[in-house]
Amino acid sequence: MTEPIAAITLPPATNPQEEGLWLETSLRSWLDGEFLPELSNQSIAQRAAQVFVRHRMEGENDLGSLVIAIVTEMQEFDFSKSFYSEFAVANAVSDLLLDSLGIDRCCGQ
Repeated sequence: MTEPIAAITLPPATNPQEEGLWLETSLRSWLDGEFLPELSNQSIAQRAAQVFVRHRMEGENDLGSLVIAIVTEMQEFDFSKSFYSEFAVANAVSDLLLDSLGIDRCCGQ
């Protein structure tokens, strides 16, 4: 029988605004580097960081819950002038956070 994937818990937020700024900058860089840089990437990164910060300030530390919150709240965002969707953005946020924690995201590890 296979084992369920363990939850990934972020350390408690000591400075959510600083985390948000880091996330906004990192996500913008990722968005610009993945395809052609777009003007909408700044707005996408800002909105995703806002959602992230708000949830962190509310005490959310579970990575899965943060990703679901970003997917859900980014559904209101107009992606019509972008290569991306709320799912791509949430997955990128997850990857950036895993990288920052030193967690290898390759091959299910």
